[in-house]
Amino acid sequence: MELRDIEIFLVLAEELHFGRTAERLHVTPSRVSHVIKKAERRIGGPLFERTSRTVRLTPLGKRLRDDLLPAHLRIQQAVDRAVAEARGIIGTLRVGYSTPWCADLAFRAVGVFRDRYADCTVRIQEIQFDDPFGPLRRGELDLQISEFPAHAPGVIEGPVLFRVPRALMVPAGHPLAGRDGVSMEDLAEIPLMRPGGDVPKYLLNLHVPTHTPMGRPVPHGPSYTFWSEVPALVAAGLGGSIVAARAARYHDRPGIAFVPFQDGPPLEYGVLWSAAGQTPPALAFVDLLVDLADTTADDS
Repeated sequence: MELRDIEIFLVLAEELHFGRTAERLHVTPSRVSHVIKKAERRIGGPLFERTSRTVRLTPLGKRLRDDLLPAHLRIQQAVDRAVAEARGIIGTLRVGYSTPWCADLAFRAVGVFRDRYADCTVRIQEIQFDDPFGPLRRGELDLQISEFPAHAPGVIEGPVLFRVPRALMVPAGHPLAGRDGVSMEDLAEIPLMRPGGDVPKYLLNLHVPTHTPMGRPVPHGPSYTFWSEVPALVAAGLGGSIVAARAARYHDRPGIAFVPFQDGPPLEYGVLWSAAGQTPPALAFVDLLVDLADTTADDS
């Protein structure tokens, strides 16, 4: 059997569906059928049991699959290593993230990246909101997954990975907590937590506006150093915070409520590069992030 025929057999053994196998390998179903019939003639026995509704491996097909899988994996790994070396995908790639959902995507990508490029190590670290671009600009990171926009010297915006609706995190006993939704005008009714440190003004205006769209002042709440402090401050009744709606999955706790915004643009998260950071490992990792993000819902 040729290598391509082996690949078709193994994918069909996994999918157990001629149409899905053809779609996955970008061939026609008739091509899949032809390859399997040719293999069965050469081997001298049926590899699959086919009916109008099901496709199942025969005992002979199961043994062939189990024998071929380890060898096929080794061949694919050898090819991936050669590709990685030829493209310069070696060494260490340093990736930052700003939110748990960005972290989830980064670590999912690391798992796939490690299998493809065994000679390249990926290190992941969290970025603090009080210094959102410092590690990237200082050369401590090659890229990061965090909030857009990024107006900073030496920082380049890459592809958007998430578009997430906003929500307002409020104390559970606050009058806004019982609503089905809030508007940007409602921010005049609750103090907003403010991050300390040297946060760019445009990011502050995005996450902690000083006035509502109609010009009403938004009260200032306590400041914080790390975002993990915010849920505790909110639960203590000291104010609220504008968050991504999916933050409810990660930060919900007694004493707080998440109320979706009925207006205002979604929050965007994407890839940020340093001006000199578009190395072969970084480019390959970003391609993988984009592929994986396509399977991640952009809602809450």
